[in-house]
Amino acid sequence: MAILGAFIVPHPPLIIPEVGKGEEKKVQKTIDSYHKVASRIAELKPDTLIFTTPHSILYSDYFHISPGPGAKGDFGRFGARDVSLSVEYDEIFVEELEALSERNQLEAGTLGERDKSLDHGTMVPLYYINQYLKDYKVVRVGLSGLPVTDHYRLGRCITETADKLKRRIVFVASGDLSHKLKEDGPYGFAKEGVEFDNKVTQAMKEGDFLSFLTFSPDFCEAAAECGLRSFIIMAGALSGLSVEPEFLSYEGTFGVGYGVCAYKIISEDNNRHFDIIFKQKQLEEARERQKYEDSYVNLARRSLEAYIKSGSHIKQPDSLPEEMTTKRAGVFVSLKKYGQLRGCIGTISPVTRSIAHEIIRNAVSAGVEDPRFPPVREEELDDLVYSVDVLSEAESIDSMEELDVKRYGVIVSSGRKRGLLLPNLEGINTVEEQVSIARKKAGIYDNEDIKLERFEVIRHQ
Repeated sequence: MAILGAFIVPHPPLIIPEVGKGEEKKVQKTIDSYHKVASRIAELKPDTLIFTTPHSILYSDYFHISPGPGAKGDFGRFGARDVSLSVEYDEIFVEELEALSERNQLEAGTLGERDKSLDHGTMVPLYYINQYLKDYKVVRVGLSGLPVTDHYRLGRCITETADKLKRRIVFVASGDLSHKLKEDGPYGFAKEGVEFDNKVTQAMKEGDFLSFLTFSPDFCEAAAECGLRSFIIMAGALSGLSVEPEFLSYEGTFGVGYGVCAYKIISEDNNRHFDIIFKQKQLEEARERQKYEDSYVNLARRSLEAYIKSGSHIKQPDSLPEEMTTKRAGVFVSLKKYGQLRGCIGTISPVTRSIAHEIIRNAVSAGVEDPRFPPVREEELDDLVYSVDVLSEAESIDSMEELDVKRYGVIVSSGRKRGLLLPNLEGINTVEEQVSIARKKAGIYDNEDIKLERFEVIRHQ
């Protein structure tokens, strides 16, 4: 078997003694676990170590795999420039992994390297591994803003590459947990941080990699987690394998969660292809949602599905409620995939003869014309969750005191520049945040005078 073992590790520079200067003793359990991990990796005698790290080069739509013969780095950013490391990359592995990713229509490769230096997400584990293992090569892989299923598929490609090359690999998934565990921590406290760490460490202990795929992006953002997508790539590398987890330690001393877990490979197990299980669950949930969707959401879904499959807009159905066919209003259609925004297009004021036609038009635009995303593909249709917001007529207001982030959306304008933000959005808790984001969407600078308008919406989802 090409993959010999896998490990989840944190990467606080503070556990490097020259950085911590004694503070590292407050997380001694993490350090002790690191020595166990490094010793076990040495016992496995891998040819190549695969590192996934949140602190390498990150793109929203592309996995960066570090190119070239090797790289070096130091802890100068953390006050210990004399502590430096260097690695030799497995260039043949990288070349084959890039080619396999392309064949699998996965956006991954060696393009776009802005900084060749090793990042601390790689160097911290290397610092301990190098105390036990000397002769090895490295493949360093960054994360991306692509869906969780793409992270899992990349892990599958890594193991497939190792099998093809008969390369003995060990997977090191580098990543901290929540950064919001304490009020006096570097990022403050959020209840989601504690909840996230409880759930993700339980999943680690049980080898329940399906749970890794089901955390919502909004929840992860509120928790300020760091390593989940790194762990998901590891889960993909272990796809179809039975593992024996050993949870070595967890600490949150400084307000950031540090979890260490080792996975011993036991045997093949076709019931542990979690991407397939996840996709099936998503399909079942989509079918269940469709049973209860109202006329607004149903029309949005049917409009986009028809356009993707046939290339043409549907005609207005005869069976719609009267208010959809006789009234006019601005409409926003939003699409989400696995909890992440996949497209959102709308009209502040109506541009067609009815709400129904507004939905038909904007549903298609959300799927294929939102410049932030590639056009929706037919194979994605079952993964999409739709919402339709019907806007009331906007009214001018004199100050932000007349806004309420839960009740009102806001329109901010300055000259010809105009930005809109819908109400009751996840992660936006204050009027100041709402107006600031609307300004940015419109390209309105903070020193520019603005006109404010508010509106209400009826949300169908």
